[in-house]
Amino acid sequence: MNPYDNRYSDAASFRGRRSDFAGSIPPPSFVSRGGAVPYGAPYGVARPNGFGSAPVTPVPPFVPPPGGFSVGRGGGRVGNGHVSDRKYDVGRGGGRGRGGGGGGGSSRAGAHGFRGSGRGGRHGGGSSRDELNNIALPKQDFRNLVPFEKNFYVECHAVRAMSDQEVMHYRASREITVQGQDVPKPVRMFHEANFPDYCLEVIAKLGFAEPTPIQAQGWPMALKGRDLIGIAETGSGKTLAYLLPALVHVNAQPRLAQGDGPIVLVLAPTRELAVQIQEEALKFGSRANIRSTCVYGGAPKGPQIRELRRGVEIVIATPGRLIDMLEAQHTNLHRVTYLVLDEADRMLDMGFEPQIRKIIGQIRPDRQTLLWSATWPREVETLARQFLRNPYKVVIGSPDLKANHSINQIVEVITDMEKYNRLIRLLKEVMDGSRILIFMETKRGCDQVTRQMRMDGWPALSIHGDKNQSERDWVLAEFKSGRSPIMTATDVAARGLDVKDIKCVINYDFPSSLEDYVHRIGRTGRAGAKGTAYTFFTHANAKFARDLIKILQDAGQVVSPALSALVRSAGSGSGGGFRSRGRGGYGNRGLTSGSNAIPLGSKRPWQCL
Repeated sequence: MNPYDNRYSDAASFRGRRSDFAGSIPPPSFVSRGGAVPYGAPYGVARPNGFGSAPVTPVPPFVPPPGGFSVGRGGGRVGNGHVSDRKYDVGRGGGRGRGGGGGGGSSRAGAHGFRGSGRGGRHGGGSSRDELNNIALPKQDFRNLVPFEKNFYVECHAVRAMSDQEVMHYRASREITVQGQDVPKPVRMFHEANFPDYCLEVIAKLGFAEPTPIQAQGWPMALKGRDLIGIAETGSGKTLAYLLPALVHVNAQPRLAQGDGPIVLVLAPTRELAVQIQEEALKFGSRANIRSTCVYGGAPKGPQIRELRRGVEIVIATPGRLIDMLEAQHTNLHRVTYLVLDEADRMLDMGFEPQIRKIIGQIRPDRQTLLWSATWPREVETLARQFLRNPYKVVIGSPDLKANHSINQIVEVITDMEKYNRLIRLLKEVMDGSRILIFMETKRGCDQVTRQMRMDGWPALSIHGDKNQSERDWVLAEFKSGRSPIMTATDVAARGLDVKDIKCVINYDFPSSLEDYVHRIGRTGRAGAKGTAYTFFTHANAKFARDLIKILQDAGQVVSPALSALVRSAGSGSGGGFRSRGRGGYGNRGLTSGSNAIPLGSKRPWQCL
């Protein structure tokens, strides 16, 4: 749909516009206790009401208001029979790049967090990007601040006994690079970090054998109370690297009083990542009566407001919805002394920088700040230089873009016409009940492929920016449980999605940046497991060939002759790197929508494999 549809201003075009969205609307058919109602009875004829014989007053035909419709700026979509103003989702910052519209054609749905129900300004999902940028939060007075404790690190005897040679060998064997003054030695076992017993009990129950490299070096740094920059690939354990020190930090602060805001604030780019962070926080925090809540757009504000007013020590939030809460004075950041910016590169890529600056301006300057990222572009470096003081820096592996070495990467050069048949052959080869994640570049393509797969009998469900929050939660639950072992997605699931046992990732469409490629395939091969990533690469993607080959070679992968040949056809240009994103469409309102509502075909080929 053209977002600026001139028919909106034409009052006489209501019927035509209505049919655009809803198609032809058959007259309702009710069955009353007195018998069936004739199908398509005309207006003006009394009808049984379904509960007896009393007639129902006929509904008069629609009469448009004089002067046409006032639609404000931009267009809208019909949801539950009404036209809503076009809004940005507050679960993201409103990308600065390509535009996108309702139908999902070329817009990158998942790249910017989620859009769903709850749209429509203050009464719905939240504010537009322009409104968020124009919100003026009250200026804070940071004079006469009450001091607080933030250095809790007590070096274990075994760690203290490590020689410089042993420390160098440990870091080198795990590709740990550190910068900063007075960098603490890494911890090799969980108990060496001196976390409370309840943390160690949960860790043991989860079955972790030893800290990951980012945890081994990051925990002592965070516990010392210094600012910290952590650079590590997805699936490396960054979440626990900042959450466990956060619990220690909370326990050392005075208890919350009535009206106090949180002590720990975690900012995340997407709703799904925020929800998953809270799941980890609940595993550990519930044992110490540390309360946490998740604040994100696309969900009703009421429950989030009640949690904030009740008082929580930890808030995990997307920037847009948090600014809405701060403006409405449902919470404040006066007590925040531990700030986490998770997936900082992603937040800047999505256009969150103005919101991040506005939020940080509400937090006391002597806070402890931890910035975590998978890459280290110039934008993230600039942000860190401005908001972190004398930070430690720990890098796992190379700060350059690289893929997880535990993932077997297979790139096939094919045409667009060959993709679907190749996908079906591939599914027949790899489908054994394990989870398979398929990435598409557009919402429309995601729905089209999912619809065809379901008609062909493959148990696939889709998730993208035009699905509302309840449907996305349901699709994820079906995928995680294995009831629907195939999930198609736009980049809404490329980061933060932590699902165990994803056997393989299939890039049906190549993404618009190498950064997204790395994060897509990073959904498999997590936490030391092995995984496989298949990528369908077309001549239209040739500009990415050179940088993709470098990523493959750095990870020790085989480069096909067909892919190498594309480098020559693409010339010397480079297509990868860090880039801005556009915006997507609008949330559907039903429990399931579009392709997810298609019944499975009768062939069920996967059950015969």
